[in-house]
Amino acid sequence: MKPRSLTLHALAALTALLGLAHLPAQAIGRLADVTIVDRDTGATLPVHYARGEYWVAGRPGARYAITVRNRLGERVLAVPSVDGVNVLSGETAAWDQRGYLFSPYERYQITGWRKSDSQVAAFEFSHIANSYAARTGRPAHVGVIGVALFREQPPMPQPAPAITPEPYSQRRDNSLGLGRLREDPASPAAAGAAGAPAAPAPSAEAESSARSQSADSVAKAVPMPSAKLGTAHGQRETSVVTHTSFTRLQEQPNEIISIRYDSRENLIASGVIREPIARPHAPHVPRAFPQSDNLSYVPDPR
Repeated sequence: MKPRSLTLHALAALTALLGLAHLPAQAIGRLADVTIVDRDTGATLPVHYARGEYWVAGRPGARYAITVRNRLGERVLAVPSVDGVNVLSGETAAWDQRGYLFSPYERYQITGWRKSDSQVAAFEFSHIANSYAARTGRPAHVGVIGVALFREQPPMPQPAPAITPEPYSQRRDNSLGLGRLREDPASPAAAGAAGAPAAPAPSAEAESSARSQSADSVAKAVPMPSAKLGTAHGQRETSVVTHTSFTRLQEQPNEIISIRYDSRENLIASGVIREPIARPHAPHVPRAFPQSDNLSYVPDPR
């Protein structure tokens, strides 16, 4: 343990020395890496950490995707929300709703509001008035992207087959062959398994909510140069999913990832993004004898 501790301390010191601790990250999360991608440019949006929250700057009119990469060697369920709305069902988002199932180490881009098993309406950064949440009468939570992650309950061990005196034994095959699995129906029976480990303390959520309210109050106090961004209901695109079942390890998520967003101009105005301050040029000072400022003598000939 000691050599590892020394190595981590040395790495932290080197990071601070190089100033890397202040550089924006791209992915956040423990169970999965979550990133926001500008689909029009292909760039992963830098994640800025300010006032206890993560932020990204979106471009008005740009399509974007929520990229999730499962970091575990087991299946994980991701319940995604945008502006407080579940992107699969259109309901006001809650943990016990449907989500996307990720195989071990699988990476997948969530590109829009799901319209059917084969289509989505693309996510687009837009004026808050044109956001899907505002147009459906729910503008209170515009400007935040969320992913609730659930681990899977291990399968119950099967009892050993009993020995029977019959001349033959009948074997039942209850396996079900399915193709690529994406979407989880999230039935109430699967949401809370008996004997599941204790859920995370709700105080963490309350603290996150308090930080969000604090950030909102600060943002409202600062005049923004442009209208706040939301996520519009864009054009239809092909995106095929199938259905499967998933038994959650516990009722509450094992991890909640929350990323707030707005335009770059607004994030700079609110202090979330700090641009380097350019040094002003020295002001011009008039001189009484401009030709005599630099005294010199006759130069040598070449």
